[in-house]
Amino acid sequence: MLSNADLARLVMPLAIGLLIGLERGWQQRSARPGSRVAGLRTFGLFGLIGGLAGFAAGMTQGWAVSAVLLLAGCALVIIGYRRDKSPSATTEAAALVTLGLGWLAGHGLPVPALALAVVTAFLLAQRQRLHGWIEGLSEADFHAVVLFAVIAGALWPVLPDRAMGPMNAWNPRELWLVVVVVCAISFAGYVLGRRLGPERGVLAMAAVGAIYSSTAVTAALAQRIKTEPESRPRLAAGIAIASAVMFLRTGLLVGLLVPFALIGFARVVGPAALVALLLAWLLARRAAVAPAGDAPTGNPFALLPALGFAVLVALVQLVVQWMQVRFGGSGVAITLALAGAMDVDAAIVALRGLPRGSITPGLAGTILALPVLLNTLLKLGVVLVTAGRAGWRAGLSLVLAALAMLLGYAVVVPGLLP
Repeated sequence: MLSNADLARLVMPLAIGLLIGLERGWQQRSARPGSRVAGLRTFGLFGLIGGLAGFAAGMTQGWAVSAVLLLAGCALVIIGYRRDKSPSATTEAAALVTLGLGWLAGHGLPVPALALAVVTAFLLAQRQRLHGWIEGLSEADFHAVVLFAVIAGALWPVLPDRAMGPMNAWNPRELWLVVVVVCAISFAGYVLGRRLGPERGVLAMAAVGAIYSSTAVTAALAQRIKTEPESRPRLAAGIAIASAVMFLRTGLLVGLLVPFALIGFARVVGPAALVALLLAWLLARRAAVAPAGDAPTGNPFALLPALGFAVLVALVQLVVQWMQVRFGGSGVAITLALAGAMDVDAAIVALRGLPRGSITPGLAGTILALPVLLNTLLKLGVVLVTAGRAGWRAGLSLVLAALAMLLGYAVVVPGLLP
């Protein structure tokens, strides 16, 4: 008698075939009766054939039955392909994928198979959009996509994922991930600029990208300041928005992960957050009335600035490692501040890991505010080094936010001293 798990291994392949068949049938809904190669029922049967083959493979000496069923399914696909006079082989390829996913589900992996089936159906449903996207690609766009595929898909996965270098301070895969993130954010800004227009594309990218890394967003925008003078109001607004999102995100994380430090943190960072929000709003309004300009058409991302940013990250990591070796636990504030200059979230998590009662709430909040201050100054340095004199206006929001934090420190720190 079949168990519930065995029943799922047989029902799921049928569901997978019906899902993909639904998409294929809808795409061919306008074809005359009898001209369609495969639709809802046929794909359901393809999935079931694959499921039975996978189920048989799990039985004693069932591999021969599995192979026969799969070969029979492939033969049906070939017959359908020879009958189909369309130059497209998408339906036949989808049928082969359905056989494979059905086998995977029948062999005991129904959930991954269903997930892949959903992705397959979604990809098949995007036919018009994908064709329109490809037709709109320029030569520079195409080369950028290929280059990013090399950066993210070919180089990053094969790099060593272990500590190495001086004092074991560097992890090559993590450092290259910095390059991938900066290039991805820059490329996303380019795509949004083409889709939403230059006015809204930069601002949308800055707000969304800063949820992950405001530093990477700032580095990606700063590299465009010199080459796109007409876009400087929007780039400055994007940098200010990324900074404001960083303040809000870190405040939320402190409240969730180390709530005992939230009041001390807010007393220092609160004024800077208000300044950042006000400046982001003002600069966004200014960008909205600035001349729209043309949609971006140049290089979607520059690799050299991303590599330079990764070098900066490596230097900070080396200094942090040296501080830990040199001072140990006595340099908690300095070590957290330096580590948090690149990743404020890491400093918050590190403070959460300290023994309970080892630090007072007020001091904990001021310590957590220090990485936020250094991160703001670091982003200012990235803007000025990358953009030169033109970066001062774009970095004004960072300057004012840093001054507001220094003012907060001037008010709070005296109360913490004995």
